[in-house]
Amino acid sequence: MDPTVVLVLCLSLLLLFSFWKQSHGRGNLPPGPTPLPILGNILQLGFKDMSKSLTKLSEVYGPVFTVYLGMKPTVVLHGYEAVKEALIDLGEEFSERNTPPILEKVNKGLGLVFSNGNTWKELRHFSLMTLRNFGMGKRSIEELVQEEARCLVEELRKSNASPCDPTFILTAAPCNVICSVIFQNRFDYKDQELLNLMGRLIENSSILNSLSVQEKHNPQSEFTIENLLVTVIDLFGAGTETISITLRYGLLLLLKHPEVTAKVQEEIERVIGRHRSPSMQDRSRMPYTDAVVHEIQRYIDLIPVGAPRATTCDVKFRNYLIPKGTPIFPSLTSVLHDDKEFPNPKEFNPGHFLDKSSNFKKSDYFVPFSAGKRACIGESLARMELFLFLTTILQNFSLKPHVDAEHFDTTPLVSEEGRALPFYKLSFIPV
Repeated sequence: MDPTVVLVLCLSLLLLFSFWKQSHGRGNLPPGPTPLPILGNILQLGFKDMSKSLTKLSEVYGPVFTVYLGMKPTVVLHGYEAVKEALIDLGEEFSERNTPPILEKVNKGLGLVFSNGNTWKELRHFSLMTLRNFGMGKRSIEELVQEEARCLVEELRKSNASPCDPTFILTAAPCNVICSVIFQNRFDYKDQELLNLMGRLIENSSILNSLSVQEKHNPQSEFTIENLLVTVIDLFGAGTETISITLRYGLLLLLKHPEVTAKVQEEIERVIGRHRSPSMQDRSRMPYTDAVVHEIQRYIDLIPVGAPRATTCDVKFRNYLIPKGTPIFPSLTSVLHDDKEFPNPKEFNPGHFLDKSSNFKKSDYFVPFSAGKRACIGESLARMELFLFLTTILQNFSLKPHVDAEHFDTTPLVSEEGRALPFYKLSFIPV
């Protein structure tokens, strides 16, 4: 028989077997769209805006459904109740991290963000204890953020009110906070060490030597040099870019909504004044500013499905049985943009976090840091940085757009990994 014919027959049989396996091998997984052989539901998901695709599928299949990324089933959780029930009520069962193959090769299962099992538990505990020892949640780390905010202001003054792209400065500031915590040292914004830091972390292993000298000869220990280096890289990655993008988006939204900016600056003037640095104690007396910081994070929906989870064991969830190791997509968009909790969720409105008496209103639907056991360990530091950086900037500057603010499109751009930031320039006018 012609080899080409044999090859075609084999491929056809493989496709048929793949289709049969996907159609009949679901067990008791939640319902979902019928997958194509090999491709699964990739064509239906629209990776340019997966959250929108998942919302449309939820309208057909409900808040818990299955999609296939290739030949592998993934369970999607859509809406507050489903996300809460899985990530919080069954936090241990849904605490595994589903690591993309490319990151599995790079990280080798090490570090904090994409590790699992005992490695993750020990490193998470170690990271939390170490950050607390360095001052996270204490006055000492607040003073580091306040110092960085003052340096940020001085750097912005150097722009001399000329139009500028704030990307570099607003990336260097949160990076320097992590440097201050981990290395006990900040850098000038033009310091070559800071500029090369992300590419040279492996050369800064001296800080890790003292942490691993009890453990380096113990083959069972998770505290190896390689593991701790990846953990430090994780902390820099999670603590720099996300804060930078949120700050830049925040300034863009404030440019677009000058009436919001004016109210924040009036509150700053009334509560803080001009002659001292903002502090976290001020936040409880600044409900509008607090609401604005929360609304920025809610509106931009930075990481629509969070970092993918997986089940640690076979899980009975509602009326389904989800096998161990099944990838889980919790749709954070569906929670942050819930129209019952946040009327007109696609509109930027700080009133979403204010009650009828203009007091700050907490919401269980505020999940930009995800929820449950795999929620971001740096959440408290991130909240501190966002509040102190934004209030310090607005205490010292008026914001002037480079073009007519009416032409600003603040709709979050969509990339395969999350939200992308539109390019813009602005002037920082000293007050």
